[in-house]
Amino acid sequence: MVQISDSAAKLIRKMTAKNGIPEGGLRIGVKAGGCSGLSYTFAWEATARDGDRIYQGPEGSKVFVDPRSFRFIDGTTLDYDTSLVSKGFIFNNPNAKASCGCGTSFSV
Repeated sequence: MVQISDSAAKLIRKMTAKNGIPEGGLRIGVKAGGCSGLSYTFAWEATARDGDRIYQGPEGSKVFVDPRSFRFIDGTTLDYDTSLVSKGFIFNNPNAKASCGCGTSFSV
């Protein structure tokens, strides 16, 4: 399961509307790479793909996760930080044993 915070949901809805895909969502995934071994990936998509897990959050926000990536991010809460120091998505991932300083790379 992937949970979506209120702040992440607001940004997802804003960006899907801005990209002309108001019924779409945010695709999150995992690929090999980054300083800790695995990196998160992001893409705005109009629809889910076959086999995707679809998670609905507040305000009708949607997150799509492919089956291969799901095993690395199951249980994650997706948040969005809007502080003055940093701005971006934050993964509160219980599967990550270590992560880099930027927060986009992790190891299991």
